[in-house]
Amino acid sequence: MTQAAVVGGLGPRLRLVREERGMSARELARRVGCSASLVSQVERGISAPSVGVLYALATELSTSLDYLFGVDPGPDAQPGMPAGGLPDGHGIVQHAASRAVIDLASGVRWERLTSQRDDRADFLEVIYEPGGHSTDERRPLRHDGYEYGLILSGTLQATVGFERLELGPGDSIAFDSSIPHEYGNRTGHDVRAVWVVIHTEPGRA
Repeated sequence: MTQAAVVGGLGPRLRLVREERGMSARELARRVGCSASLVSQVERGISAPSVGVLYALATELSTSLDYLFGVDPGPDAQPGMPAGGLPDGHGIVQHAASRAVIDLASGVRWERLTSQRDDRADFLEVIYEPGGHSTDERRPLRHDGYEYGLILSGTLQATVGFERLELGPGDSIAFDSSIPHEYGNRTGHDVRAVWVVIHTEPGRA
């Protein structure tokens, strides 16, 4: 799946699942604490959401990030198993050149590291550009699950609860995602990290 297909499909997928839930854009915006115009712009592909807004939208709509990435299971697929039988690599290899990508607002990119859909976990390489931040509103994130992060390069500033942390290459972090948290890159170089979120409440399409 190409980057263009994934980024172009985020808005329509978000609108489809919202309509399936019988919810107006205004009501969804009220529930997640953003403007109705932002929801509309994201659905039309005019604006990219921040990490915080995307997590809030996915949580409120009870859908998975994999669905919003554009990864559809086959009719007989089970969570964590390849759809439609065993493709090249038996569904266990995700080649770097064909990763699904979402470019988010506030200078953050998510690259999906799994080759098939798994609503139980998000496995991502996350790139923070200089000045990149997990939410453009500078409000901490809270969501279901437990998350693990490993810094590959650069220095990431993290706030988890009341703790302010500086994470460098080789440093890792693990905590309950219901604790308010936020991340930012205050340096002049990209930060690259691997992130895993294990969900306690798997989403649905």
